Amino acid sequence: MRDFRNLQVWKCSHELTKEIYFATNSFPKEEMFGLTSQIRRAVSSIPTNIAEGCGRGSNADFSRFLQIAVGSASEVEYQLLLVYELGYITIDSYNKFSQEVIEIRKMIVKLMLTVK
Repeated sequence: MRDFRNLQVWKCSHELTKEIYFATNSFPKEEMFGLTSQIRRAVSSIPTNIAEGCGRGSNADFSRFLQIAVGSASEVEYQLLLVYELGYITIDSYNKFSQEVIEIRKMIVKLMLTVK
């Protein structure tokens, strides 16, 4: 069993999750159960799946949860584009968050290559 708190990718995805939560506080109230909820669930799914995979007993299980985290990262990447194009975040926020999620996805893929 691994301690997820020791993984740099978990730390980065946890920070991104907090950043997205703060950024979505300013979304329109009518999006509370729409995009706000959806992007929050997707971004929090990244560190959550990393943590859950760490708690599993086999490398195969860990790898499966990392794959789910990669999928969630891709979902967040799209949702960031959507909320930017809808005018809910600035271009600077979009660029910052997008770069972070792309780096996190790369980190997860590298970690997956070490788990066999």
